[in-house]
Amino acid sequence: MNNKLKFPVQVTDTNEFIYQPPTAAINAKQILVKPNLGYPVAPPVTVSMKVLGAVLQGLRSCNPHAEILIVEGVCSPVSLPEIASRNGLYSLLDVGMQLLDADELPLKEYPNLSPQPVRFKTMLAPAILEEVDCRISVGAFKRTYINDKPLISASLKNLYGLFPRSRYKARSPKSRGQLHRPSVPLILQDVYFTIGHLFNGAVVDGNLKFISADWKPDKGKSIELGKVFAGEDMLTVDRVACEIGGETIADYLDAIESLRG
Repeated sequence: MNNKLKFPVQVTDTNEFIYQPPTAAINAKQILVKPNLGYPVAPPVTVSMKVLGAVLQGLRSCNPHAEILIVEGVCSPVSLPEIASRNGLYSLLDVGMQLLDADELPLKEYPNLSPQPVRFKTMLAPAILEEVDCRISVGAFKRTYINDKPLISASLKNLYGLFPRSRYKARSPKSRGQLHRPSVPLILQDVYFTIGHLFNGAVVDGNLKFISADWKPDKGKSIELGKVFAGEDMLTVDRVACEIGGETIADYLDAIESLRG
């Protein structure tokens, strides 16, 4: 692993994972958790309840009184409450936690702070992202292929679920096809500089690595890694997940890091 990383990353065996929340969570009144739960499919297509539960428990331990909002937008005809029910999410929630569908929340335009926007000068996403005091992305670890090139999905790509399908749909109303043009790696630059930079923490569930033979992010095979990656900087967390998870570092990480300086 690269010892010159600017931001520390917690790398833990899954069975020993105890989440250490970012400092922003300690005195927060509202904490937003964005898990990868967009498909009615078990891990590693979605995050495991073991890892998500550890994140929620860690947040609750450091802040007994915060309202914790679990926000996701699905990529499926199956509703978010149904996916949550099938996966066992509701059993993890206490009275101060609630599940919210990103597609049903009030929206606002977020400016693209990149010095070189790719496509979007602004992007529409839930207004609550700026209203809460702390934001955590909890992503699954996946490799798909688009145009014969590998695409790594981790904590940054996980943010796609926050964008409204009504604005970003293409041929399918259930997905966000507009965010694949001109390419996902390029659009991830716009994603980071509109809403990604707001996030205070990231977790990548690497207990199992998902590998697809094509572009389909819900059909493939899994490889056991048995690791969880966590830290305050999502780009660094995703980078370490690639390094330890045996994947080539996603090219969009270097591109974004060079732009943010």
